Amino acid sequence: MSESEKDEGVALVLLNRLTEIRLPRALEIKEKVDRGELLGESEIEFLDRVFDDAVANQSEWESHPELAEIISKVANLYQEITEKALANEENSKSN
Repeated sequence: MSESEKDEGVALVLLNRLTEIRLPRALEIKEKVDRGELLGESEIEFLDRVFDDAVANQSEWESHPELAEIISKVANLYQEITEKALANEENSKSN
């Protein structure tokens, strides 16, 4: 297997994990925070794990510019989730 094939395989696995596991879970969490609910420990751990993986795999994503748009959209989704979750947390403390 050539280095290029290996690189493509890794990118495919990462993309599959993103679309089949992480994105659906992130959308569930977004619905929860959009309802004004607080995140549980498992959701916080999930978001932490995804962030850590994104940092660890950044060079892999950067070598595939064709994925830049989807990566950007997912990053924006995670930012929306964390901002809304923080606002929900602050609102719960002021009530």
